[in-house]
Amino acid sequence: MMKTANDSLLVKFQSRDTPFGVTRATVRAIAKELGINEMQVIHMALSRFATDVLHAYAPDDAPLTAKEVLALRKDAAKRLPKGKVLLRDALFG
Repeated sequence: MMKTANDSLLVKFQSRDTPFGVTRATVRAIAKELGINEMQVIHMALSRFATDVLHAYAPDDAPLTAKEVLALRKDAAKRLPKGKVLLRDALFG
């Protein structure tokens, strides 16, 4: 999507605070508490929401095939330490 010089969105506030929206008074109170303007409050809230909702990475194409799992096991076996275990410690007793 191409940005325009006037890329804006109208925000309609709720008549009361709910899990799905807030009043203008709430946004004003947050802005005052943080020492920023109301638009910065809205952008900050949307940025935090995006972090919670959107994936930080692309989803996998599909589960690994049996051949891929075998190749990974062979590669790991080459890299893992060899020899007698000298000390074993458990995280959960």
